[in-house]
Amino acid sequence: MSSTTIQDDLGYKRLLYERLDVREYWVVDAHKAEVFAFAIADGGSGRITRSQVLEGLEISTVEEALQRSQSEDDGAIARWLLQTFNG
Repeated sequence: MSSTTIQDDLGYKRLLYERLDVREYWVVDAHKAEVFAFAIADGGSGRITRSQVLEGLEISTVEEALQRSQSEDDGAIARWLLQTFNG
């Protein structure tokens, strides 16, 4: 993801989604295994660490799955995710 794209996603596009009352907005940088997640309410937004739309989903879990994707195959990641969510 280029720095211009990330600036657009975190700036202009986030403001656009705020105006459209989107409940949650995520910017995912797969190369850096980084997720910027925002909850949107009352015309503004704030960074979140847990999804308010996908109950119980920690943003750190998504980031770890992205990190694993750099060294593990999809099947291994799917098994890890199932184990993580099912305890």
